[in-house]
Amino acid sequence: MGTTQGAQAADYAAAMRYINDMGRLGSRPGLESIRELTRRLGDPQEKLRFVHVAGTNGKGSAVAFVSSVLTAAGYRTGVYISPYIQRFSERIRVNEAEIGEADIARITNRIRPLVEAITAEGLQSPTQFDIVTALALVYYAEQKCDVVVLEVGLGGRLDSTNVIPAPAAAVITNIGYDHMEILGDTLEKIAFEKAGIIKRGCDVVLYPQQPGVDEVFASAAKERGARLFRVRREDIRPVSDGLAGQEFDFEERRGLKVPLLGQHQLLNAAVAVKTTDVLRAKGYAISEDALRKGLAGTKWPGRMELLQKQPPFLIDGAHNVQGVTSLALGLKRYFPGRPVTFLTGVLADKEYKEMMALVSPLAARFVVITPESPRALPAEELAAHLARYGKPVAVCGSVPEAVEESRAQAGDGVVCAFGSLYFIGLVRDYFGLE
Repeated sequence: MGTTQGAQAADYAAAMRYINDMGRLGSRPGLESIRELTRRLGDPQEKLRFVHVAGTNGKGSAVAFVSSVLTAAGYRTGVYISPYIQRFSERIRVNEAEIGEADIARITNRIRPLVEAITAEGLQSPTQFDIVTALALVYYAEQKCDVVVLEVGLGGRLDSTNVIPAPAAAVITNIGYDHMEILGDTLEKIAFEKAGIIKRGCDVVLYPQQPGVDEVFASAAKERGARLFRVRREDIRPVSDGLAGQEFDFEERRGLKVPLLGQHQLLNAAVAVKTTDVLRAKGYAISEDALRKGLAGTKWPGRMELLQKQPPFLIDGAHNVQGVTSLALGLKRYFPGRPVTFLTGVLADKEYKEMMALVSPLAARFVVITPESPRALPAEELAAHLARYGKPVAVCGSVPEAVEESRAQAGDGVVCAFGSLYFIGLVRDYFGLE
């Protein structure tokens, strides 16, 4: 490694140490700090146009579909997601290209003294998520993105991403129970927080919701003068479904194709189609060919992703009851009657008992690990809980060991890794996938 390359690597390492260290402040909902930080950065968000995406489940898939369509239409499209699966740079992309290490280091070096100045002045320090969001906004402005598809981190109303002006479209995906200690203990309370991304004059695209949840969004849209566009389940008509992908009709369109598996992805794809129509009405030049090409070319790793065919080895980021419900339905649909070896690890603050109850009828056995997170539930504790189902349970000390154990035990069945985004990236690493 040359001197220049070595210095760049050192700068990047220092930037990542700083970003990771700021995690000690934890998650703190609120916009005061991000507003102060972006103000000192010249308000890069004011130079950009956005599609803002919130929801409990499916928001990452919606981001993937919408951004793929916009890219296919020729727009320079920023993509912001969290968390990442394998690399920090996955979180910040322009079209298919991830932000480079040199850019991460350079922009972090610009942000760090501003954060220190904010703190020195007695103001509330920006959190890690504030800093990463600000970094992304600076990068998208530098890259002169035509539009940024921005995924909410947590909630919506007080999420750092809500520092942006009114988006071209506020997209709301499926609402379920998650992060209840922060967002509230009813679906309506959770929906109120998600509805915070609806701003005066924007358009809203809404996934099919329960009546009480729907009313929360309808009320917020009416109050803020935002037009509401609902996706209706009855307008989605599946045509074919297999491990190679799905085909469906939606409203008047016929023969739309997506590579992502699971019937819930048809709903997410329909949300993306409706969003495309909303953007087109606002003057975005998105042809029918670009829509179809974008949907068919969508990539979204770690969501019912088949890593190998024999034995079938799937990974899925499902980490709450709603997500695991969809996963269980998908396994029954694609592998009917076949025993499943579940490779799993969870965070202690998730509803893991309910999650495991959903998959236990499909399980031949469990292979358990501890995810790499301070919030992880120890594998031994999860294994003790799983013992009640009367299925074999093996505890492994690493992801490679767990993958090998799962494959060795699968027989003529299926392996499915799920439970936390904090370890499925390591499974992809093991298989040599980028």
